[in-house]
Amino acid sequence: MEKAINRQKVLLQHLNPSSSSSSSSSSSTSLNASACLAGDSAAYHRTAAFGDDVVIVAAYRTALCKAKRGGFKDTHPDDILAPVLKAVIEKTNLNPSEVGDIVVGSVLGAGSQRASECRMAAFYAGFPDTVPVRTVNRQCSSGLQAVADVAAAIKAGFYDIGIGAGLESMTTNPMAWDGSVNPRVKMFEQAQNCLLPMGITSENVAGRFGVSRKEQDEAAVESHRRAAAATASGKFKDEIIPVSTVIVDPKTGEEKSVTISVDDGIRPNATLSDLAKLKPVFKKDGTTTAGNSSQVSDGAGAVLLMKRSVAVQKGLPILGVFRSFSAVGVDPAIMGVGPAAAIPVAVKAAGLELDDIDLFEINEAFASQFVYCRNKLGLDSEKINVNGGAMAIGHPLGATGARCVATLLHEMKRRGKDSRFGVISMCIGTGMGAAAVFERGDSVDELRNARKTDNLFLSKDAR
Repeated sequence: MEKAINRQKVLLQHLNPSSSSSSSSSSSTSLNASACLAGDSAAYHRTAAFGDDVVIVAAYRTALCKAKRGGFKDTHPDDILAPVLKAVIEKTNLNPSEVGDIVVGSVLGAGSQRASECRMAAFYAGFPDTVPVRTVNRQCSSGLQAVADVAAAIKAGFYDIGIGAGLESMTTNPMAWDGSVNPRVKMFEQAQNCLLPMGITSENVAGRFGVSRKEQDEAAVESHRRAAAATASGKFKDEIIPVSTVIVDPKTGEEKSVTISVDDGIRPNATLSDLAKLKPVFKKDGTTTAGNSSQVSDGAGAVLLMKRSVAVQKGLPILGVFRSFSAVGVDPAIMGVGPAAAIPVAVKAAGLELDDIDLFEINEAFASQFVYCRNKLGLDSEKINVNGGAMAIGHPLGATGARCVATLLHEMKRRGKDSRFGVISMCIGTGMGAAAVFERGDSVDELRNARKTDNLFLSKDAR
């Protein structure tokens, strides 16, 4: 109640800026707190103090390149990660020793080796040995999980500044099962379905929910069209960090120095007629093809998070605010439906409704599951993957979440007041979904902490 009354006092002072201090004091004594007993009338609220918000001050990624054929085919994984770690520090002029932790999402690299590579990358990027590093693996959501883990740690008070990142070299670490499979798995259908090839789960979604081949191919063409347009207009330049590396000629062994700064899997001239010629990959009479599936890619991304009060103290511009995160389980046989289950949970946790969300980045693991999730949630296609998605840009498993954060927040910044809330979501192998809600960085202040409602109440602080 006291907090609500204080908020009213501040508001009245803003409404009467010319009043003397004595008159302000006098008027404040007659405040009636009942006006702040908004209950559920405020559709969005924050339970934490304004200065305790977890904010993003920088988010960058590498270009995404085709595995085994693209720009990073001869680049070590640690050399892919290091440039984005360095960028979030250099572009904010932050002392790297102030970072409390670096969490890197990664899927295919062997656990201890990948953890060591990430630690090595931090040293390449200029971090002192006092800054710890760890990895996290929740399959395709690993990069987003890393960001969420750092946000949670900041909120818990473990540290004030952290980096959530993602890395995958699908050239170095192809998708494969290592060792034998426990025969016990045959006794549990859902456990056995955890071993299904991802393409089969795509076919299951298409078949069970009636997603046609044409719908899938149309989604793929649109993804390439949007990604090509974004590239041509220079939109990705704000988020991509150029990486200097070498490419080795497979025939001669000659090394060529190059700078990789453009996603190399986008096909600007993709057409429905071309995609229609492709044969199904996973099922003879199926609908999932190489053209309407995500690309196998190499890449990395990094997101710098901190407590809002620290960002303000340092004078850093706030790119976004981390609002909520959810991870949910679904049937492994149709793992692609994950976003349809996770997004409503994350949106509700942020005190919002689906209609409040201005932009969505939904990972296009397969066109079948992307189309299903879009239709199931009744989302406006003009709000989803406005700069293309994984079918065009690529899907380096552990890096995708961090890549999406960079893409979403930079697009929200460009759109300004027309884009306040954004969602990132993806399906997860073995049957899960993850989603997170972000708010544009300059869209709130200490008073304006709720979206506009008919009754104009500001918060639920009085409850």
